[in-house]
Amino acid sequence: MRFEFVADQHVKIKVFLKKHGVSKSLLAKIKYTGGLILVNGREEKATYLLDIGDKVTIDIPAEEDVTGQLEPIDFPLEILYEDENFLAINKPVGYASIPSSIHSSTIANFVKGYLVKQNYENKQVHIVTRLDRDTSGIMLFAKHGYAHARLDKQLQAKTILKRYFALVQGSGQLDAVGEIIAPIGRPTDSIITRCVTKDGKYAHTSYRVVQSWGDVHLVDIQLHTGRTHQIRVHFSHIGFPLLGDDLYGGSLELGIERQALHCHNLAFDNPFTAERIDLESILPDDFQAVINLLTNK
Repeated sequence: MRFEFVADQHVKIKVFLKKHGVSKSLLAKIKYTGGLILVNGREEKATYLLDIGDKVTIDIPAEEDVTGQLEPIDFPLEILYEDENFLAINKPVGYASIPSSIHSSTIANFVKGYLVKQNYENKQVHIVTRLDRDTSGIMLFAKHGYAHARLDKQLQAKTILKRYFALVQGSGQLDAVGEIIAPIGRPTDSIITRCVTKDGKYAHTSYRVVQSWGDVHLVDIQLHTGRTHQIRVHFSHIGFPLLGDDLYGGSLELGIERQALHCHNLAFDNPFTAERIDLESILPDDFQAVINLLTNK
């Protein structure tokens, strides 16, 4: 993989490249595993002092599959966006993001299968944003480690925006627009569930009500933090658990058999093109079936 930059500072190459997300470990990989650093077409060391206007080129060697046992599985992915650096898919319900002791056919396996089938140079799976097994919607992947590192900076700066649709139900009044700021932690009696607790980590969720059917509401949600089960815990905490989410008190009576949560929008800045990528995913069938049922009552 080759990437090119134009120097805008009179600094050493390693200082200049750090500004562009090239870490010490990536520089070491370039140096020791067959990569190149070129300045105006001439090979140079990372300590070379750049002049403003110099053309800097890095050649990054192909990645080995350090995941080891990640089995590639051929699965029909719904691809929402792809270029040479990134891949975004529409995740179906019922599949975990990564393998575990109880999950072997996962989204990571499917993406690995796709990378292998396409015979891409890099076949390492880099998950940028993940979703719970029973949450549907947009997942974003980087196609190599350098692209992943560039998006990690955006994750830290909170410039990757994710929005979710959820169906919630509860008695009482749900404000049309609201902020839920409540710390989330792990209860002492469970390793699975989370709860609002004064000893938890800061968590912030924004929402607006899109449509209502009596005590059921379709809400559009934006996360400002990324705590485990954050949306599910926060809405349960205010008395409006997600439909289908029996782990946090949600009703199963309207036919949906998983938490009614769907990542419908994801936006990020493509660091290689300076383009803002804004992706949308339509509601899945089970979600839409509940809305149709409520609308036709």
